[in-house]
Amino acid sequence: MIREVKKTDYPILVDIWESAVLSTHDFLKKEDFLYYREHLPTYFQYVTLYGYEQDGRLVGFIGVAENNIEMLFVHNDYRYKGVGKRLVMYAIEKLQVCKVDVNEQNIQAVGFYQHRGFSVITRSDLDAEGKAYPILHMRR
Repeated sequence: MIREVKKTDYPILVDIWESAVLSTHDFLKKEDFLYYREHLPTYFQYVTLYGYEQDGRLVGFIGVAENNIEMLFVHNDYRYKGVGKRLVMYAIEKLQVCKVDVNEQNIQAVGFYQHRGFSVITRSDLDAEGKAYPILHMRR
């Protein structure tokens, strides 16, 4: 089930984020991981968040702003079970999402979005925080 996320869900989202990032973002320096984890709840206020519930608990979430997927994370225990696909398809079909920004070094995520019809349109050398993690700006 996909539902809007409430502020009381934020601690669970941070847990999901941590599990996902530890398994998919091996390129992140430890100090940057800690920085992003600390600031993650601040980022939540700038996006509309939807969570995917399974067996009564949130296991993945997507954050959208201005037709752009700003974040998509699935707890590592639920990867490869269609959670991310369902969240992205929901965003495309219900929220008219047509753009996404992806860490270039996250090869799995780039392929995931390409498989869903997104193509790279531009590239930034730095992420939104000015850190040296190149971002691919993709569109469908």
